Amino acid sequence: MKILLDTHILIWATANTGLLPKKARQLIEDADNELYFSAISIFEVALKNGLQAADFRLDAARLRSGLLAAGYIELPVTGEHAAAIGGLPFWHKDPFDRLLLSQAQCENIKLLTADRRLAKYDVPMIFVRRR
Repeated sequence: MKILLDTHILIWATANTGLLPKKARQLIEDADNELYFSAISIFEVALKNGLQAADFRLDAARLRSGLLAAGYIELPVTGEHAAAIGGLPFWHKDPFDRLLLSQAQCENIKLLTADRRLAKYDVPMIFVRRR
């Protein structure tokens, strides 16, 4: 199964915070699954780190290289992904999440997320409960 990890799932999986739900860990560790991360997630991490929030310290370049070294597949953002955002209802306004939804829809990849606000969308998804 092809799985696109939402940004928070990527962070929980790589930062060993103890926040990664058991079901997410099982899916990530299943060798039969192809794991994808989006370039938009790297952009989101870089942006938030650049804002120097006291509770957010994560180097985007290190995250990306670690994901690639672990065998994750990088999903670039294309014009098709960007254009398809226009077809998504405005139930959720976060631009990073909207692009991840668009990518999952365009590429027919399941989005692995703990964000229940995304449940209304007709996009392939796997929901996990936050710890």
